[in-house]
Parts: sequence; structure tokens; C-alpha cells
Amino acid sequence: MIDRKFLLDKLHVLKTKSVWIRLISFLVCLSIIWLPLAIPLNFILASDRNLATIIIMGLLLVDFIVLQKLWGYYVYQQPKIFKRYGLILNRLNGIDLLSGLAIGVTFCWSLFFVEAILGWVTINPTDISLVRIVAEGLLSALGIGFAEELVFRGWLLQELEQDYRKKNSLWLNSVIFAVAHFIKPLGEIIRTLVTFPAYILLSMALVWAKWSKRDRLGICIGLHSGLVWGYYILNVGNLLEYTGKVPPWVTGIDGNPIAGILGLIFLTALAIKQNLALRRQQFLTLSQK
Repeated sequence: MIDRKFLLDKLHVLKTKSVWIRLISFLVCLSIIWLPLAIPLNFILASDRNLATIIIMGLLLVDFIVLQKLWGYYVYQQPKIFKRYGLILNRLNGIDLLSGLAIGVTFCWSLFFVEAILGWVTINPTDISLVRIVAEGLLSALGIGFAEELVFRGWLLQELEQDYRKKNSLWLNSVIFAVAHFIKPLGEIIRTLVTFPAYILLSMALVWAKWSKRDRLGICIGLHSGLVWGYYILNVGNLLEYTGKVPPWVTGIDGNPIAGILGLIFLTALAIKQNLALRRQQFLTLSQK
């Protein structure tokens, strides 16, 4: 049986290594835990790909959270590692979450409102229960927002900031976030290439949002969830119909609002808004000294 002190001493060495060694080491450990369960589940649930994806990715999130607890304790000697990432259960984070939700939904619906005014989409009534769609969409959006923000603006950003200046951490986080969403066949990468800068802009907006809230993660989860929620309601509720007056690269390839020029413009506005919020917070901090 492995001695606990020996294991603690060995893993603690990772704290002094470069960020890339730390990240790779963590991902290798995560793969060792996750893959032996994910591979058989993928075959067992082969007849229902949606269910398989939900269960396998849910399992990945659970494994990530459990491993993070162990990682925080054995590598950083921090039993409350999620607090370090900005995931704190308090009133301010709750307010940030709700504020982010409101901003995300507003930006998403504003984009389609502009498209409707320009005659690029029509907003149609639906015979589907919107109450059910709104509730399902909120749960799905919060799940996606929580998972991605804990990983990218929580764990990854914190690890990068430990080795790099904030500006470099911002760009590295954004590029890695975009690349992670482009793990797909080459043909699809080329076809949806306009989405790559969109993911970079979104990540930059989310990083600036977190910094503007003194590293609290609630605003990031809320913003991300709000964007997903707003689009879910319109898309799953069948409320949108594209008129075809402009090509898809303007409104969004495959109906994805961030995969078009107008989406890039709106994400740029969102990023500028969060950058100004950060500058305002920095100014107030300096003025109080």
C-alpha cells in the first residue's frame, strides 16, 4: 500500500513545475479515471447517441470535480480548491449569476431582434409549451455554463495566471477555449472557421467579466448560461425562421448565431462592455487607496 506522506510529497512537486506539465499531468489522471468507464458506456448506449453523450459528459464532469478536490489537497494543500477558482456560495456570487443571466439573454435576443428588423429572420408563434422550454433551457444552460466556466475560467485560467501575466493568460485561455471547441473533422473546421474568432471573443469577455468581479466565477456562469438559454428558447421553441435574404455567414452558419458576421459584432460589443466594467472596477480600486 502506498504511503500517504510519500504520495503527498511526490504530488506536491507538481506545484513547482510549469503550467503545461501541471495541465498535462491533470488531464492524464482524468483520462485514466474517465476512459475505463466512458468507453464501455459508449458501446452500451450506442443505440441512443444523445443519451450516451449526456451520461458520458456528465460522468466526465463528476470525475473532474472529484479529481480537482484531490488535486487541490495533494498538489496545492488547499482543501477548498474551488474557492481559489472563484466558485464560492455567497450572496455576491448569486447576484453575479443572476446579473450574468440577464445580460446573456438580453444580448442573445437583441441580436435576433436586429435580424428581425432587417428582415433576415421572422419570429413565429409556437404550439410548443414555452413554460416547459424555458425551464428545460434554463437547466441545460446552467449545466453547460457551470461545466465550461469551472474548467476554462476557473481551473485553466487560475493555472495560467500562476505562470503568466494577466494579458498572456487572457490570450492563452481564449485560444485554448476556441481550439477545444474545434476538435472535429477538417472539413467542418474549414466550413465553420468564422466561429473560431467568435469563441476567442466570448472567452475574452468572460475573463474580463470575472476579473471585474474580483475573480468571482458567478458572473461567468451567468453570462455563458444566459447566452445559451436565450438561444435555446428561440431555437427549440421553433420561434425563428430565416428568410434567406442574406447568406448564412452573415446570420450564422447552421443557425448558430455566433457563426456569422452579426454574431461577431455582438460578441465584440459584449467583450468591450466587460472590458469597460473591468477598467471601471480597477479605477474605483485605485481611487479608494
